[in-house]
Amino acid sequence: MRRFALAADAAGGRLGHVTEKDTTMALLTAVERLRAATETVRLPLDLPDAEGAREAQGALVRQLDDYVLPRLRALDAPLLCVVGGSTGAGKSTLVNSVVGDVVTRTGVLRPTTRASVLVHHTEDETWFAGDRILPGLARLTGGPTDKDDPSSVRMVATDALPTGLALLDAPDIDSVVRANRDLARQLLAAADLWLFVTTAARYADAVPWDLLRQAAERGTSVAIVLNRVPPEAMEEVRLHLAQMLREQGLGKSPIFTVPEVELDKVKMLAPQHTSRLSGWLHSLAGDARARSVVIRRTLAGALGSLGVRADELTAAADGQLQARDHLRAVAHTAYRDGLEGVEAGMEDGSLLRGEVLARWQELVGTGEFLRQVEVGIGRLRDRVTAFFTGKEASTEPLGEALQSGASALVTSHAQVAASTAARGWKSSPGGAGLIEAHPHLGKAGPDLQPRVERLIRDWQAEVFQMVRDEAGKRRTTARYLAFGVNGLAVMLMLLAFSATGGLVGAEVAIAGGSAIIAQRLLEAVFGDQAVREMARQARKALLVRVERLLHEEQDRYDGVLDEVPLSRTAVDQVRTAAHDVEAAR
Repeated sequence: MRRFALAADAAGGRLGHVTEKDTTMALLTAVERLRAATETVRLPLDLPDAEGAREAQGALVRQLDDYVLPRLRALDAPLLCVVGGSTGAGKSTLVNSVVGDVVTRTGVLRPTTRASVLVHHTEDETWFAGDRILPGLARLTGGPTDKDDPSSVRMVATDALPTGLALLDAPDIDSVVRANRDLARQLLAAADLWLFVTTAARYADAVPWDLLRQAAERGTSVAIVLNRVPPEAMEEVRLHLAQMLREQGLGKSPIFTVPEVELDKVKMLAPQHTSRLSGWLHSLAGDARARSVVIRRTLAGALGSLGVRADELTAAADGQLQARDHLRAVAHTAYRDGLEGVEAGMEDGSLLRGEVLARWQELVGTGEFLRQVEVGIGRLRDRVTAFFTGKEASTEPLGEALQSGASALVTSHAQVAASTAARGWKSSPGGAGLIEAHPHLGKAGPDLQPRVERLIRDWQAEVFQMVRDEAGKRRTTARYLAFGVNGLAVMLMLLAFSATGGLVGAEVAIAGGSAIIAQRLLEAVFGDQAVREMARQARKALLVRVERLLHEEQDRYDGVLDEVPLSRTAVDQVRTAAHDVEAAR
């Protein structure tokens, strides 16, 4: 578009060789792709900058729809001058006075919710009646009513305006009604020329200067009307306003002054007070070169701002993607820690306390038998069969105690992982809203307990089969027959929880000693190498099952994140389209 702007300046608005149809179409196609890509980007997570980014994205889409694309498709369409300003600045009165007829209502109570008014020459009706510009606003015709929808624009055709020029009376930019403020900004972004109306009392207000700075940054053509100026302060106020405009990069913007005077019977200014402004607007309408310069300057500015605005959007989208990745990592870490907690619980001997220890003592005794072990483990091999022969001891209570203890261990760490993940999300950007929308994530799945119990039973069955398979590799011995599959499997499960790192004092002597006894008994049947391998396999088999269970629990969090409508592809498409627009300019 820089080429277009240079051509307009150098060739008086003639298209010349740089505005051939293929060049224009290439730029138009690139902007259309940018518009389509911009709309597909989603910013669903409630990050600190999300609301502002969403508003900026909406403003970008609207300006592309309302102004950039329509203007690229019709460079010769009439110039649209949007009249905007602060509450009570006299915009409607000024429009009526310039036109010389009452085309828009004045003096209504603030805030107004009436439709905006677009005044155009009768012959230019086809340019504005459809959805070429401002496609999101419905068109109204006829006289104004009290039921006008503010999301519509009332079309007023008149021969009082010259062809090639339209005036749009916009809502107050500082209205107390947000919808009015948003619409005012939307309309100003759709303007070829922004006619900003202010007063001697309010020309330094902060709100309009925020918009004027945006206009300067985007290259929008701006003219200023300083209204209701006391004659004695005219020069002083005008000079101060001109200085402020220069400081904001708007030093070339024309300033039109209107003194503070009484209105006539129809609430309009006398022609002599608006003649300079009216003459300037009529000259724009009648001079194709001047009109082209204004249009192309604003269009070039709008196109020039697209790269920065696209970068801001993609940066916000990248932040959303990073936030989602962080939330996913938080959940994964919580469940990885849960798995490590189960593994540590299997190795620190904690399961050999309490009920498991009591049931083991019932099975093997704690007195003479342990003293025999202390005297010499070697003698145990000769006494194993005799010790159990004739005893009415069952390993079932010990197996049930191990099952209960292992279930409690896994359940506890799964529940802690869920609460840890939820707590981590609540304290992470974008996560609190997801937890609020999915409160069930704060607890483990409702069917966790039966799933854990089934997991432990399945693991016990696997250990039983492991014992059968190992026994099948060697001759059946009296020792094997004395213990049986159940007894050996229970002792192997006991050995799977056999480390003593978490035990202290007497617990080491009792629980640790119990694990040693189980190991020696198994070695008496299978040999030390086989027992070590079987214990390793038993631990691994349980951890594999626990890992699968915790992954299923973790999937609840992943499922919520997978439903968050974020797409790296959409972000990349915006970057590519913005680059193509810049290249086409």
